[in-house]
Amino acid sequence: MAITRYEPWGLLTQLQRELERARDDMATEGASAIAEWAPAVDIKEENDKFVVHADLPGVKPEAIDVTTENGVLTIKGEKQTEARTEKERYKRVERTHGSFYRRFSLPDTADLGAISAVTKDGVLVVTIPKREAVQPKKISVTVQ
Repeated sequence: MAITRYEPWGLLTQLQRELERARDDMATEGASAIAEWAPAVDIKEENDKFVVHADLPGVKPEAIDVTTENGVLTIKGEKQTEARTEKERYKRVERTHGSFYRRFSLPDTADLGAISAVTKDGVLVVTIPKREAVQPKKISVTVQ
């Protein structure tokens, strides 16, 4: 039987280290990784494709950037707000504005070269076709 040392503050020390590491990771990612709001996203898998629906009301299509890199789909952009004058007296403002940033890992079956993105009525639809499955090739063995 092994003797283990009891450390009553061990879990708290470990939690503190994890929080410090997370804070350091956030600081090194830069401002581009920090989003002011995050759009709601639905991801659906069909037989031949994956479909991503992102709610982006009020976001102009030219302000949306959809990219893939190393098997990761990135959707980012910015939602502008109207200019307000000093005469207007708002009691409450609930409409979101600012930059957004969402990333999703793609499976190996995704065809990264055929991804398409369309926006309509404030919804961005990203279609990611699946590659045809590679079938194993039977190799016949002959006698010499």
